[in-house]
Amino acid sequence: MKSVDCIGLYCPEPVFRTRKAIEEARVGEIIEVLADDPAAESDIPVLVKKLGQELVGFEKDDDGILKFTIRVVKEVR
Repeated sequence: MKSVDCIGLYCPEPVFRTRKAIEEARVGEIIEVLADDPAAESDIPVLVKKLGQELVGFEKDDDGILKFTIRVVKEVR
């Protein structure tokens, strides 16, 4: 599993880093993205959908840390 730590980063950086991780991943790979920018809660799912990938998990803890779990289902270049 690849992990992308976007804690302390603000829009659009979490989106850019998530896209780069998806572009570099192999089909079937799982990517975990951690972020604390409130905008990421809506931006990351939109990016995943736009790229045709699968968001398989989302969690938000009491400290506002967002955790997205993404399955790469097709290559993106």
